[in-house]
Amino acid sequence: MRQTTISRSTAETNITVEINLDGSGTYDNQTGIGFFDHMLDQLARHSLIDMKISGKGDLHIDDHHTVEDVGITLGQALSKALGDKRGIRRYGACLLPMDDALVRTALDLSARPFLIWNVDLPTSKIGTFDTELVREFFQALSTHGGITLHVDMLHGFNSHHIAEAAFKSVARALREAVEVDPRKSGDIPSTKGAL
Repeated sequence: MRQTTISRSTAETNITVEINLDGSGTYDNQTGIGFFDHMLDQLARHSLIDMKISGKGDLHIDDHHTVEDVGITLGQALSKALGDKRGIRRYGACLLPMDDALVRTALDLSARPFLIWNVDLPTSKIGTFDTELVREFFQALSTHGGITLHVDMLHGFNSHHIAEAAFKSVARALREAVEVDPRKSGDIPSTKGAL
C-alpha cells in the first residue's frame, strides 16, 4: 500500500500528515489557517491523494512556520509513500484555468529537488494569509519531496484565483506523476535503474 504517516515536532510546530497515494481525494486538513486549509483541500481533491493533515503552530507569531513545516512534512510523506518509485509515471503536467488565472505546472519526481516559481500574486494578503507563503509551501514540498517543480502563472489579476489555480495545477500534475503506468508497472522509470 502506498500510504504513510509522518510526524514532525519542533519548538515551533507539531505536524502530522497521513496520505494514501491510491485514494480518491478525501481530506481532513486542520492547521488553524483557514485559507491554507482550503488550499490543502484542493491539493488532496484534485490529486486524488487522500490527505489528513493536523498542525499546531506558533500562529501568535505568524503563519510562516506552520505553512513551511506542513510543506516539509507532506514532502517527506510523499517521498516515503512512493518508496523506490517502481512503476510510477514520474512526470506530470497541467495547464489549469480558474477565472482570470491560468497556471501551468510541470513536475518530475526525480529525487532532485528544484523549484522554478514564476507566479506573481499582486496582493500581499488573501484575507489574513500572507501570499508570500504560497511559494514557501511549494519550496518546502519540492525540497523534501525530491520534486523538480516548475510553476508558471500565464495570466491572472486576482490573488485568490492565482493561488488556488497554482495548488490545483500542482495537484493535477502530481496525480499524473504518482499514478502507476500499466505498461511499466514493475520498472523504475529511469535508465539509471534508481530514482
